[in-house]
Amino acid sequence: MAERTKLWIADKMKDLMKKKPIDKIRITEICQAAEIERSTFYYHFRDKYELVAWIFYQDADKTNIIDLHDAAEGMKQMKNDMLFYKRAYEDTSQNALWQYMLEYFAAKYIELAKEMSGADTLDAQLLFSIRLYCYGAVGMTKEWVLQDNMTSAETIVQMMFSSMPVSLRQIYFRKD
Repeated sequence: MAERTKLWIADKMKDLMKKKPIDKIRITEICQAAEIERSTFYYHFRDKYELVAWIFYQDADKTNIIDLHDAAEGMKQMKNDMLFYKRAYEDTSQNALWQYMLEYFAAKYIELAKEMSGADTLDAQLLFSIRLYCYGAVGMTKEWVLQDNMTSAETIVQMMFSSMPVSLRQIYFRKD
């Protein structure tokens, strides 16, 4: 039941974001659109920024980040949800979506590197490389979603994978 409520609230937030930017949307408006009490909103989300991040996580969690086809499908979904991502990326508040995306992808890549290398911890250089790659990938994703109507999702993902530091490619794409 809680998951359905969160999905309902998320859907209403997306509708509101079609009309105006995040910083102009108030919790009261979200609650009115979703026909819920404020307490219900706050039971599920700390604030509207956490709600926007949750929407992103729902899409991102379905994606295998080191599979070309799967990652490209995730990118296509972002293009399909263009207005949501445009508004989310335009927000420059302290809780901006790109920050949530950076932390999400850095954590995913760190977890994956540990799993694939069999290590409990990663050295400082590898952690730095993962974060640097994630900064670049999130920035280029934003640029692609907002400005590039020509390059296919598959090409963008392939270019991102090719731009990954060698130390990371050796972990994520090693030939066994």
